[in-house]
Amino acid sequence: MKVTKAELAHVAVKPEQYPNTQLPEVALAGRSNVGKSSFINKMINRKSLARTSQRPGKTQTLNFYQINEQIHFVDVPGYGFAKVSKSEREAWGKMIETFIQTREQLRAVIQLIDVRHKPTEDDRLMYHWLKHFDLPVIIIATKCDKVPKGKWQKHVSIIQKELEKDEQDPIVLFSSETGYGKDTAWKTILDFLK
Repeated sequence: MKVTKAELAHVAVKPEQYPNTQLPEVALAGRSNVGKSSFINKMINRKSLARTSQRPGKTQTLNFYQINEQIHFVDVPGYGFAKVSKSEREAWGKMIETFIQTREQLRAVIQLIDVRHKPTEDDRLMYHWLKHFDLPVIIIATKCDKVPKGKWQKHVSIIQKELEKDEQDPIVLFSSETGYGKDTAWKTILDFLK
């Protein structure tokens, strides 16, 4: 998809703040330092629309990025590393759960996983939680430029096995450094919007 227009259109923490549009939505979930902002920026050809941070856990709201006035990417708070209180984490959990359970425009969830490492317990919990709600999950295996090409398939197999991945859910190797996988990621996302 050729992106000609992208903006942070809405920031929400509760349903009444969600955008009042019928645009299809794809949520993005992942560990706090997995590269969600870098993924968004690479997908929309922008350097810093989604803010990247040295301090994981910066996203604390649901951020709706409107792309070409056709689709929303919804960035949700990262899980795992964020140095926040338990009560704050629980509040984020409720916020994400409400969104995922009630949002009719939601077509799929992109779960980003660092291809260099075995999925964490948090990654597994998130994947199974999403499957509990019967949501299609697109797995984006980030940072593939940091792994020798000859080992990509081995790393993908580890992710599939550790997550007990549903056969229907695609997995896409991706690098926000080189742009590898960008076209495949767009094609995969657009397939869910039909």
